[in-house]
Amino acid sequence: MQKIFDELIDSYIDNKIGIAKSFLSEELAGRLKDSLLALYAANRLLPAGIGNNKDLVHDKSVRGDRIYWLDRKHNDPHENEFFDQMDLFVSHLNNTCYTGITGYEFHYTMYEAGSFYKKHLDQFRNDGSRQYSMIIYLNDGWQEGDGGELCIHQDSALQNISPTNGKSVLFKSSELVHEVLVTNKRRMSITGWLKIG
Repeated sequence: MQKIFDELIDSYIDNKIGIAKSFLSEELAGRLKDSLLALYAANRLLPAGIGNNKDLVHDKSVRGDRIYWLDRKHNDPHENEFFDQMDLFVSHLNNTCYTGITGYEFHYTMYEAGSFYKKHLDQFRNDGSRQYSMIIYLNDGWQEGDGGELCIHQDSALQNISPTNGKSVLFKSSELVHEVLVTNKRRMSITGWLKIG
């Protein structure tokens, strides 16, 4: 596990974008995907918004995904296994990089075919607690042509990252503008933020 954590951290240090190809085991990724699909089938995923608190708005011309917040209070064994792994990662990150992360928040994300999320930063104007953005993909058999790449804008260059199963991406929430390109089939992930305060 530490080797995978170091792969994510080292690539972040090298390029401001951390990527680990197998952050989740195939088994855990499959169970989380099954849970997400069951929630989707039960209409438990809600339209995602832009902004927070009283500034929250819903605009499908900007963002078209649906989400479901993860929480240990759900007592879901697969969510809790994911949280256990995140606790280990945050501890390793704090011990090796002195980041001072004190918490996190994650949700399931579903982009239906034809949906996207236009260019944005992950930092709220009125809340700077989000330090690092983290996405873990749950898409078996993703192929070029399926779309849905994470497009990161950095130093006038673009980097497109395919949402392949088990892959994780890490970057600073306040620094990198990014977008989700139009997906041509259902695109699933766990998306969240490592936080301070």
